[in-house]
Amino acid sequence: MDSQKTMLKVSGLTCTSCAMGVQKSLEKKGLEQVHVDFASGDVQFINPNQIEHAQIVLSIEDLGYKVINEENESTSDPLLSNLKRKFWISLVFTLPLMAHMLISWHVLHNPWVQLVLAIPVYTIGFMHFGKSAFASLKNAYPNMDVLIFTGVCSALFYSLFGTIYYSGMPEMHDYLFFETGASIVCFVLLGNLLEKRAVSKAAQSIASLSKLQVKEAKLIIGKIISVVPVSDIRVGDMLQVNEGDAVPIDGEIVSGSGFFNESMINGEPMAKRKEQGELIYGGTILETGQVQMKVTKTVQHTLLAEIIELVKKGQANKPEIQKLGDRIAAIFVPIVIGIALLTFVMTYFILDLGSAQSMLRAVAVLVISCPCAMGLATPTAVMVGIGRAAKMGILIKGGDPIEQIAKSSVWVMDKTGTLTTGNFTFSELQLTKQGDEKFWQAMIYQAESLSSHPIAKSFVKRHPAWQDTNVQIAEFNEIKGQGLTWNCMGSGYFFGKNELKKFGEYDLVLLQNDIFIAGVYIQDEIKPHAKELDRYFRKNLIDALILSGDQQEKVDLLRMELRWNGGGVGNLLPAQKMAYIKSLKGNLCMVGDGINDAPAMAHSDVAISFGNATEIAKQSAQVIVLQNDLEALIQLHQLSVLTYKTIKQNLFWAFFYNALCIPLAAMGFMHPMLGAFSMAMSDVVVIGNSLLLNKKKIKLN
Repeated sequence: MDSQKTMLKVSGLTCTSCAMGVQKSLEKKGLEQVHVDFASGDVQFINPNQIEHAQIVLSIEDLGYKVINEENESTSDPLLSNLKRKFWISLVFTLPLMAHMLISWHVLHNPWVQLVLAIPVYTIGFMHFGKSAFASLKNAYPNMDVLIFTGVCSALFYSLFGTIYYSGMPEMHDYLFFETGASIVCFVLLGNLLEKRAVSKAAQSIASLSKLQVKEAKLIIGKIISVVPVSDIRVGDMLQVNEGDAVPIDGEIVSGSGFFNESMINGEPMAKRKEQGELIYGGTILETGQVQMKVTKTVQHTLLAEIIELVKKGQANKPEIQKLGDRIAAIFVPIVIGIALLTFVMTYFILDLGSAQSMLRAVAVLVISCPCAMGLATPTAVMVGIGRAAKMGILIKGGDPIEQIAKSSVWVMDKTGTLTTGNFTFSELQLTKQGDEKFWQAMIYQAESLSSHPIAKSFVKRHPAWQDTNVQIAEFNEIKGQGLTWNCMGSGYFFGKNELKKFGEYDLVLLQNDIFIAGVYIQDEIKPHAKELDRYFRKNLIDALILSGDQQEKVDLLRMELRWNGGGVGNLLPAQKMAYIKSLKGNLCMVGDGINDAPAMAHSDVAISFGNATEIAKQSAQVIVLQNDLEALIQLHQLSVLTYKTIKQNLFWAFFYNALCIPLAAMGFMHPMLGAFSMAMSDVVVIGNSLLLNKKKIKLN
């Protein structure tokens, strides 16, 4: 089974209903995990049955859309240009049609003149809305264009009937509604145009991130420096980066040093000094200095490329609240058509208001209804929220984590590397057995250098003098939450936690064949903003717990230093930490960074990790905070609350608009022209409210 996701770029999607129609069509063909983003035109899917690419493209284009080769795609949006052209042509012919209601020129009241003026507008309407409408009906998923097309057709055929059947009679003018259908086409095209522009703004996060990707690099070959496309760079190549340059690709500094602006990764405007041996990332700016670097990753696997991919996947993931809107939108069109027919029957046969008034009310019901507003309510807010978070150095893998974080009532924090920096101070090795101290030190250094645990990383960083390449270890193994084991010269060694204080008050002990050799005391450094985070939790009535594999005394000491309001449990193995998570109630977020946190994170509602965490912790996480700062957790919660609030506001407006306007149209209080304009504006209101997310302030207290 092929589990690799394929992505296509599709042009011509004008609304969420269009996107849903493409999704349903591809699912019927046997594709899985299909997601269609009408804002960006991205279509993602898994092809387990190995369906030919040409067949997939054909099924999309049969619905009236076009699959684009991204490499040859123009920088301008062809759909936007096409919409502009159609709108202006329609407006030119619609204005004189509407003018007859204000100007008493006899020629404008002539039905045949009105028909000639209306033909270009109706032709555009039939081609634009009809193509989409019939494709959606063919796919058994009627979209908004079915309502527009039905309303426009009703106005046209009713007017043609009156023009031909009552030609020359006074009754003929009761049947002339050419301007009604034309104005519907014109106003809805205007709405589509405004909507497309607004949605493009909402989807700008990926575009702005993509602009950070550097196109060219200075390749060093011998003593010659050549400018080459970044796509030609390979792992191991040497590159020159001069002051003011953007780093072209991820790599390691080989010579030189400088201050790098990494705000695109961590949201911090302050440049960071980096020297030989340190990693630098593609897209960051060398503000001062000059370096030569060795490429460590291909362009497809740089940190920036991973960020862009995470943002794309995040925007494809739907929150739970969207399912309500999707369910209603799926049955919306048939219900509205039913209401329109019922309106006509009641006004004509029961209220006896005549065919003209009955037709106007039925058409008004059709064109005033707006399933698009419901479809846009959630994805636009999610797009803006995830995009803003990415600019702040917070990667959210979907809309669902946003909803869960906003509704969260319990936060579980790991201690080491999460509330504390992971930078430890260590006592000297306290030997209890005679022997070569340098030998023991070298073995411990060798073992710790193979571990990714924060304590091990800090240990290696603090004791570079312990390194001795002559001492080699074998059969290395890392036991989650406990320590390290290895073999050396026929003996088995363990270096790790002093379980139940079996060997005095030491935090870490070295054992040889289960015999105590030496011990080490450690002390962890508390991260900045830990106290502010605790105050924020208290202010927002969130229960915050510390779960740690460290000793209970260390956890209690940390709580005392922070004046932590929540509880704290230590001495937990990974399985115990996971069991504790399962026992908690409420919407639960867990923040962790180590291998031992991964099982517990997998069982939380939302798992959050930092950029410097272990790979398994980041893979288990739905949110990755790149800047390794606790203040970012406050930003994350605030932004999630604001985004979720925006989604609810959008959905309320969409439901309220339809609940209010459909009855008004049925009762004759809204003319179809006003209905078409208000329907178009309802989408713009929803998108505009989502865009306001970029302006709303985040309070860090």
